[in-house]
Amino acid sequence: MSATSTLSPYIGPLTIVIVLTAAAIDLQRRRIPNWLTFGAWMLALPVQIAIHGIGHGLLTWSLGWLTGLAIFLPLYWLRGMAAGDVKLMAAVGAWLGAAMAFEIALAACLAGGLWALTLVFWFRSGSLVMRNIWGIVRARSDVGSVGSLPYGVAIAAGTLAMLFAST
Repeated sequence: MSATSTLSPYIGPLTIVIVLTAAAIDLQRRRIPNWLTFGAWMLALPVQIAIHGIGHGLLTWSLGWLTGLAIFLPLYWLRGMAAGDVKLMAAVGAWLGAAMAFEIALAACLAGGLWALTLVFWFRSGSLVMRNIWGIVRARSDVGSVGSLPYGVAIAAGTLAMLFAST
């Protein structure tokens, strides 16, 4: 039995454990710890190499990691997302590859956006949201926060949705 057939079925479940752990910690502490994200990155590398060989495994890991990082990094730069969320998405990419990282990021944005809209309507903060959007358009830096979401939950939801949709 090859390494591919023995390790491949564990990629999805291991990724689910990672994102559910991140979501639980993010809900409780409002941050995703580096030990989880960096640990996930480092563990994914030898697994990818064992599955795909050194060249293709390193490429799969690198492209997945970079895709996850690149998709959410601009949101971090705009102060719309925390660094832990970006690092978690990079870890998901390292485990699942670039194409799946892209799909999961889109699903996470959809889940997070629906969650945010629900909270805006629930707490009736639409006028503050519109003021903030106008401030961003005008490149002002004095916009006030409407609140924050533990986005690790949205990343976990996107990961679960895409993994179950692909089976």
